Amino acid sequence: MTLDIPRLETDQLILRAPAAADFEPVAEFLMDPVRAHGFGTEPDRARAWRWFAMNIGHWALRGCGYFVIEDKTSGAACGLTGIWCPEGWPEPELGYAVFAGFEGRGIAYEAAMRARQWAYTDFGLHSVGSHIVPGNTRSVALAERMGATYERTYLNPHMGEDMIYRHPSAADLGLARAGDAA
Repeated sequence: MTLDIPRLETDQLILRAPAAADFEPVAEFLMDPVRAHGFGTEPDRARAWRWFAMNIGHWALRGCGYFVIEDKTSGAACGLTGIWCPEGWPEPELGYAVFAGFEGRGIAYEAAMRARQWAYTDFGLHSVGSHIVPGNTRSVALAERMGATYERTYLNPHMGEDMIYRHPSAADLGLARAGDAA
């Protein structure tokens, strides 16, 4: 089976399919209980591997998932962003995370904005929310910078209490799906 995971670009980033070499930085992130707290922490490499493989399976089953964010200059994997909607989620979520050492450069914002554009123009979503664990002020600040506003709190089957921040819709942003009449 060949997966059709798009390759997207921004000024400084490439959003691409996960590759075997990405497992190490992803596992390091997932096993860090402080950094991955609002994303979903894994206790060891074996569980991190299961998450890594699950993300690839998510692309196969749902047609979306987390892109690896690659820094164009260094070629380093520097984070994850994309659309996540596993069983139990109330709707597709726009998620984002930046790995240690890449903070403060606008990477999460630039990558998440591009992933949201793809979700609307190519994947066909009309609206997305970002599901944020209460207390994750950095994630809330990023969602708000992207124009999202608090909508409601719900019980996430994997993370516990989550707040949904609603992003401006495709219509609000003037984005049409590729091939749609304007």
